[in-house]
Amino acid sequence: MSRTRTDSRRRNRFHNKTSHPLTAAKGDQHRDLASMLRLIATSLCLRCQRVTALPLNLRPCVTLSSGENQQTVEALYDLSVDIQKVRKLKGWVLHQSPAYTKEVADLLKDMGASGPIISRILAVYPEAVLCQPEQMQAQRELWMTVCPNQKELVGIIEKFPASFFISSSHHDSQRNNIAYFQSLNLNKRIITKLMASAPQSFSRPVEQNKVMVHTLQQAYRELGGEEANMKIWLQKLLSQNPFVLLKPPEVLRQNLLFLRDRGFTTAELLRLLSKLRGFVTELNPNSMRRTLAYSQDTMGCSESELRDIVLNCPALLYYPEAILAERFEGLLRAGVSMSQIMETPTVLELTTQIVNYRIQRLKMHGYDVRTGSLEVLSGTKKDFEMSYGKLQLRRERPLFNPVAPLKVDD
Repeated sequence: MSRTRTDSRRRNRFHNKTSHPLTAAKGDQHRDLASMLRLIATSLCLRCQRVTALPLNLRPCVTLSSGENQQTVEALYDLSVDIQKVRKLKGWVLHQSPAYTKEVADLLKDMGASGPIISRILAVYPEAVLCQPEQMQAQRELWMTVCPNQKELVGIIEKFPASFFISSSHHDSQRNNIAYFQSLNLNKRIITKLMASAPQSFSRPVEQNKVMVHTLQQAYRELGGEEANMKIWLQKLLSQNPFVLLKPPEVLRQNLLFLRDRGFTTAELLRLLSKLRGFVTELNPNSMRRTLAYSQDTMGCSESELRDIVLNCPALLYYPEAILAERFEGLLRAGVSMSQIMETPTVLELTTQIVNYRIQRLKMHGYDVRTGSLEVLSGTKKDFEMSYGKLQLRRERPLFNPVAPLKVDD
């Protein structure tokens, strides 16, 4: 009996998976394989970490095109700038030397710009890397004389990089123009907006801007404008259309004389000059004559009625005949009458596509433009959404019956 138990224990020992020699060997192999896999994984991780440190000519996504500046391409790549976009749109920049990519990035970073903002600026306006460091610093100091803080300046650079990274040859003109507009007591934000959106007006000699501003002021006085409101009027005009400064002064005089000959009073001319946002300097008597003749013939109105329509919708003066024809036709096709258009001429400021879209939305809520006012159609997108919201609220709100008993809790 004891012998049988001994043999049984011996058989069990040899059949135990962990103690069997063949099984044990397989376990050792598994451990060796696991160790080898861990070693390979570690090696791959280390290699991946070293990829960013590879030389430029070994980076698969940043291969150099013929004649490109290797340092520029590598610096832009390190800043996460879209090299392919730069190469496609402004490839000539990558061939220039010297370039100051790192210096541009450091300057923007010092002003508070984040990495993504820097990469966006350089992707849109890579010419910035050709701006010399001392030139960039001079621009920074110049802009800070009218900019409230560096955060706002970074926002301006992001929107108008070409206005900041401007040639050093224009610094004196910029400085003189800033001093001149400050002497007019213009708001600093207005001056900043002018510099950003119409940099050409600050790059040219200050005398040219003085002539145009004097012409505008003179026209304002001659048309009966009050001296006390001169500064506010000028600020509004320049902020709405900064490019007015770049127009020849004689064009303004010619256009005002033409409109005066058409029967507009001085007070009405002042209204037009203010409402047109300076567009009166971009018109000419010939184009206005054709537009007014076409509008009068199409609407079948008198000279007096035409002047009232223009005062309500000054944009009518500068739309070409072809555009007006398309818009008149689109409105009439939608069932709108000519008398409705004459009552609300601002609807002509909208494209046919916008008009049709708004008419369909109004129709969904039971509003018929053929019998209602066109005022709800006019205006900006925000204006329309507000009018549309009021219509919807009026339709959904239950009518209040003053004689119905009120329901109150007992």
